[in-house]
Amino acid sequence: MNTTSLEYVLERRMLIRARPETVFRYFTDSERWAAWWGAGSSIEPRSGGRVLVLHPGGVEAGGEVIEIDPPRRIVFSYGYASGKPIPMGASRVTITLTAERHGTRLELHHALADREARDQHVQGWRYQLSLFSNVVANELLSDPAARVDAWFSAWSEPDAARRDPALRAITSEDVRFRDRYSAVEGRADLEPHVAAMHVHMAGTMIERRGAAHHCQGTVLADWVARGPGGVERGHGTAIFRFDADGRIEDVVGIWL
Repeated sequence: MNTTSLEYVLERRMLIRARPETVFRYFTDSERWAAWWGAGSSIEPRSGGRVLVLHPGGVEAGGEVIEIDPPRRIVFSYGYASGKPIPMGASRVTITLTAERHGTRLELHHALADREARDQHVQGWRYQLSLFSNVVANELLSDPAARVDAWFSAWSEPDAARRDPALRAITSEDVRFRDRYSAVEGRADLEPHVAAMHVHMAGTMIERRGAAHHCQGTVLADWVARGPGGVERGHGTAIFRFDADGRIEDVVGIWL
């Protein structure tokens, strides 16, 4: 591949709410690579290793690994077995990962020899990187309902000796909580806030109602609060955001 002729560049940037080590596994493990690109796709994580992408409809693409530096950077050639819009291996893809507070900043640099071919890949990468972010997030939060249930269970526990360790296990230290009656900043503020609920609303139990819906590190779940005897005290929807380690970092509770 003559890299000096690749003058037309497509660039994209996005934040993935996972650590670089977690994200990079999708460039070193063929099963994860295929979970992103499609069944039958594979990658050999070494210089000169084969890159194979099987798109829906039987479209075959790929190239070879040019450079790999886990968990920071991978470079590979890319093209299509049919030769259209570019031959196999006729362009160069560089993906760089940088750790940030909320996860990993992914930067894509796709260099091609033809302007029209470059433009044809813009929507493709927009779509594929959104799929990638979801695949990573789905692995990190493999059971979002269980994580939501752990939050409601901790809130429902009247014994601080059990409740506080449960909250620490599932939340980040700087967790934020907002609802009609709350503006909590940090776990040190959250723990006494939950304790106050058990003083002023003794016997309250909170539980999820229905499914938990997850997309890219944000989970939506309905809830119901019940008092002694199962009497409903309120219900609504909670929006959870998780950090790069899968811990709850932000919750907004909406009363309905």
